[in-house]
Amino acid sequence: MKIETTDPVSHPELISYCRCTINLKTGAQKIEHVPCKNLEDVLGGFGRSFQMLAELDIDTAYCEENPIIINTGLLTGSSAMTGLRTYFSSYSPIKGSKAGKPAAMWSAGSGKFGAKFKWAGLDEIILHGRADKPLYIEITEGSDGPLIQLKPAENLIGLSTHDKVMTLYKDYDNAHFAAIGQAGENWENNYAGSVALSTVNQLKTGEDKLRFAGRGGMGSMMGYKNVVALVAQSEDKLKPITEAVKNVHTQVIKGGGAARLQPIKRGGGGGTWAAYDVMQPFHAVPVNNYRPQGNDLPEKLFRENVEKEFDIQSAACFRCGITCHNYISEKNPDGSRGDFIAKFDYEPLNLLGTNIGIHDARQAGKLIYLCDNYGMDAISIGVTVSYALAYNERHPDKPLFNGAHFGDYEKIYELISGAGEGKLPGIGKGSMRLSEQTGETDYAYHIKGLELAAYLPETNPGYCWAIAGGHMSMGSYGTLIRDGKSDVDSWVDVITQDKLHIVGFDMIGLCKFFDITQGIGTQMVVDCLKSDFNLEIDPAAIKAAVRRSFLLGLALEFRQGYTKSEYCLPAEVYKDPNPNIKLPNVSSPEFMAELADKVWEVFEKELNGILPNCK
Repeated sequence: MKIETTDPVSHPELISYCRCTINLKTGAQKIEHVPCKNLEDVLGGFGRSFQMLAELDIDTAYCEENPIIINTGLLTGSSAMTGLRTYFSSYSPIKGSKAGKPAAMWSAGSGKFGAKFKWAGLDEIILHGRADKPLYIEITEGSDGPLIQLKPAENLIGLSTHDKVMTLYKDYDNAHFAAIGQAGENWENNYAGSVALSTVNQLKTGEDKLRFAGRGGMGSMMGYKNVVALVAQSEDKLKPITEAVKNVHTQVIKGGGAARLQPIKRGGGGGTWAAYDVMQPFHAVPVNNYRPQGNDLPEKLFRENVEKEFDIQSAACFRCGITCHNYISEKNPDGSRGDFIAKFDYEPLNLLGTNIGIHDARQAGKLIYLCDNYGMDAISIGVTVSYALAYNERHPDKPLFNGAHFGDYEKIYELISGAGEGKLPGIGKGSMRLSEQTGETDYAYHIKGLELAAYLPETNPGYCWAIAGGHMSMGSYGTLIRDGKSDVDSWVDVITQDKLHIVGFDMIGLCKFFDITQGIGTQMVVDCLKSDFNLEIDPAAIKAAVRRSFLLGLALEFRQGYTKSEYCLPAEVYKDPNPNIKLPNVSSPEFMAELADKVWEVFEKELNGILPNCK
């Protein structure tokens, strides 16, 4: 970016970003420095891309008019810890309204690709049209700016995400990669394709240690476009870390919600995996399609039980001290580390483990590895599988697919493989479409077409107003369990004020664990912007930009045909309350009706005028 002001709020036009627009059909490209229109443009990510998507009239995701926007945030590649994020935005094939139109969506991932993308001199690529043959996009650093070339990719077709990355790595040193798997290649029958992003650990060890931009089917959109990978090659350009940023990093590690994610030996809970320990005392861990049974089955996948048999290595992304995920490997007879199995984060572990009746760590790990290699969103695929298993439990005489049931590892493996290979569109197209085909929609755990993360909807009515998945775009999942808030007014405030600010991290380039409790409108973020870019931005201005972006997301949903009736929890929650959940009821019909009235009373005043016909 070119920055010629210290005041981006008053003079955003004095900051410009480098954008490459590519017509995939003709190969024509245009590189330009684009002046920012507002603070949202300056911050980047979906704050910028949603403004572009708002200018388009898209009726179906798989059309040449629907672009893919790949960009970074202002702090991507900066000295700020967790500043690694890359964003993929488009109208989603999997998230859509009952009216049949796709919804605007973004997906975010870490790894080192985003930093390399930025260091090559590029802030954004917009992909228009559709290539006639498979290709990958090469981004390199030139003497006068970024150089972009389209390269044939027939040799990559059919390879897994990991194998695509490692194949490209042979030809590019000092580079990082984004790639789709077979699921994205089979876009017609799989709407849940993800984009895999290479990591330092992966390239160093040769093991499948990718990060993912998983939600919303952005890998499927790339597959439709015939773009199977991107390469970003550049020298590292890290700025020296100032004392101000060092102090911020200390605060991030010791507080801001990240302290509990630290490894156990540092006094933390052992990464995102620790969510099991937090929720199990309330029987709030999703089991068998979000229906906890009030027993101790989830404890079989507690870290303390898994580490008895397996080697567990706490891990972090490039330059990050939070260390939020874990690598699981076999343990050799002498106690040394054996073959790598999978990366354990809470969401994949639950939704490809406990929530489908799998309580064996090795089996869960193999399903995670399978899903990662096919390049599929573990949330959407895991939840759609759990719906199929719940349907089969109800209809043993006329089951779906291969008749798989909860805990049936071999048959569940077949379902996931079939989805990845494009042979089972019933799984690959998501739970909303599958449940509409069966006519049994009550226990399909999605909201607005996007499958729920691994938090019970009974504990998180904020899910209803999330614009890109509950755990990444509405930070209300700890409001009941962690904060103990169970009254309507507190939830109205959480949804309409405090917890919507979590989306700001997907604008600026930081991981949410930077300060998950407060959002990006904090002094820590202000200090990083001042240190790296000499920008003076008041926290209130940042929060205002985040709010405008969130409201634009809601407005775009209404424009795509959503009605208020679709902003609701799965019907099973209301019709068949689960007595095993040991928490106050914040999902009764009465509670939700009052909550919806009060939430819309706040939002509608601000939605008016954002877009035509958005109410």
